[in-house]
Amino acid sequence: MHRGQDEGLFPPSQGATGAFTDMDVQIQTWPETRIAYMRHIGAYGPAVAAFWRTQFLPWLAQSGLTGRSCFGIGHDDPGLTPASRCRYDAAVAVEPGFSSAHPAVGTAELPGGAYARLAFEGPAEAIGLAWARLLREWLPASGWRCDGRPCFEWYDPTLEQPTAAGHLRCWLCLPVCR
Repeated sequence: MHRGQDEGLFPPSQGATGAFTDMDVQIQTWPETRIAYMRHIGAYGPAVAAFWRTQFLPWLAQSGLTGRSCFGIGHDDPGLTPASRCRYDAAVAVEPGFSSAHPAVGTAELPGGAYARLAFEGPAEAIGLAWARLLREWLPASGWRCDGRPCFEWYDPTLEQPTAAGHLRCWLCLPVCR
């Protein structure tokens, strides 16, 4: 993806709530991707933002991995899983065979296949609402169904991040099948 191709997909402003002006969801075939990740266990939301800022991003810079695709992978539904048990991985795309000496870093494959992709830009606290709308509004009406692969946020390195503190620009990627 190139910045020029995607600029029209991100609304210039979504208001204080980060609400969508429309649900421009696209189906994309995602390639299997090797990732290095650090896991946060606990509530999503501000704790995840602090985890990125204090743990993952410093490791990313020290490891010379900045400028690559990064991912936020929520493994649990916070509506079903107690907040203290929610698992979230902050991840970066790496080459096959990558290993890290850092004890908190693991490697895995992010599965490929069909994903519904929705542009998100807004305050970090609104991303949960965006996921809820994708899952509760778009998915039931789409003719697709979610499968067992992980949902993830894709922080595409070709997209400029907003300069406002606490704002995000990413793709919400939902694994789908017919």
